[in-house]
Amino acid sequence: MDIVDRGVERAEIQATRTWSQQSKDRQSLRSQRSQRSVASSSSASSTTTDQDVMQRFPTASAGTLGRVRTHPVEDYRTETHRLQHIQTVGASVKSRSETRPLPEFGGGKPFPPLLPEREEYVVEFDGKDDPLHPQNWPFKRKLIIGAILAFTCLCSTFTSSIFSASTITVAAVFGVGVEVATLSTSLYVLGYAFGPLIWGPFSELQGRRLPILVGMFGFSIFCFGCATGKDLQTVLICRFFTGMFGSCPLAVVAAVFSDMFDNQQRGPAIVIFSSMVFMGPMLGPFIGGFINTSYLGWRWNVYLPGIMGSAALILNVFFLKESYPPVVLVGKAAELRRRTKNWGIHAKQEEVEVDFRELITKNFSRPIRLLITEPIILAITIYMSFIYGLLYLFLTAYPLVFQGVHHFRPGVSGLPFFGMVVGIFIVAGYIIFTSRQYNKKLEANGGIPIPEWRLPPVIVGRCIASH
Repeated sequence: MDIVDRGVERAEIQATRTWSQQSKDRQSLRSQRSQRSVASSSSASSTTTDQDVMQRFPTASAGTLGRVRTHPVEDYRTETHRLQHIQTVGASVKSRSETRPLPEFGGGKPFPPLLPEREEYVVEFDGKDDPLHPQNWPFKRKLIIGAILAFTCLCSTFTSSIFSASTITVAAVFGVGVEVATLSTSLYVLGYAFGPLIWGPFSELQGRRLPILVGMFGFSIFCFGCATGKDLQTVLICRFFTGMFGSCPLAVVAAVFSDMFDNQQRGPAIVIFSSMVFMGPMLGPFIGGFINTSYLGWRWNVYLPGIMGSAALILNVFFLKESYPPVVLVGKAAELRRRTKNWGIHAKQEEVEVDFRELITKNFSRPIRLLITEPIILAITIYMSFIYGLLYLFLTAYPLVFQGVHHFRPGVSGLPFFGMVVGIFIVAGYIIFTSRQYNKKLEANGGIPIPEWRLPPVIVGRCIASH
């Protein structure tokens, strides 16, 4: 038996002895409290106190009460969130191993006794219709949050391309080649690559709301820093960090939609998110070209995204609610602890400890392992990388071709991008129109979605694009 086992055994023995010596006093104290509670509740009119609520609905697990869980889908969803959280941000309390001896409890106090059964004190959602669960929020709240998050994504993707309209002007102002000035777009996209490595684990640890607020705050700050830059180095560095902070909505917003909408509603919601992701880069060169040739100048191509990002930040501060179910349960547990004075009540997520070494190792190695071990992920990644690379190749090539070769004005040279905008509307309308057929397939399959059901429009679009 090692040092930790001996320390735990000593603490349990000491706690058990203390518990046995004080059990009679505690039982008498509880009986006195219950008598006072009954007396106060009988003297009151129809007012329901927190103690009454806890007496009517005691906290217990399904296994302890000897009943069968009636909502397997919700139980599976909760367990999946727990597993994802443990695999992403750290290790559970049970799996954490330490070699150091236990520290003293302090204050001359003995170790307290262990909780009778940990699961009895773990809060859960109250069935599939629990109003606390984000999927049971009113549709009006979902619509408002969805619209705000769509605008937030538009701010990020719009900023990635609006600066491309100023590439030639920036090259002339700072006395560098056009190829060097093109780095302003390349570094922004490079920030997109590094950002999700931070925002993904952050959203699994602290929920969805805080990362979005931090991301949009940093996005706005670096936008204004880029707009006021006095040299090319400042502009390029700020563009990189703008992209890194701006990648937060792209990494987290889809998860928010997944939290709020079930399998039947998730398709149209993700279509709106994807439309904003791909529509923003198409609008940037058109708007940025006219700003660049106006009296405002090229710096307003960065001031405008900073203003938009600040507006999105304010909207998210006031209207965005936490949607990550494990973090919602943390808030529920905190309220129950405060109102019942039962400090053993907690959420399952609070049992998970963060190991930053494990965090970094898992999040840097998991993408590589998935690419190597999952052929489907590898194929989709190659395809999406090609499409996204082709998109940003157009963003840098169109101004050079239509301004340099065809002598279009900067604003007019952005009009060819509207062909892609029309394509986005066509595909989005098709997916929303066929969502009813998809829901029928989903219902016939017992509510289990099949990923291949989404492939036909992708195949058709790929064939059209290749011609």
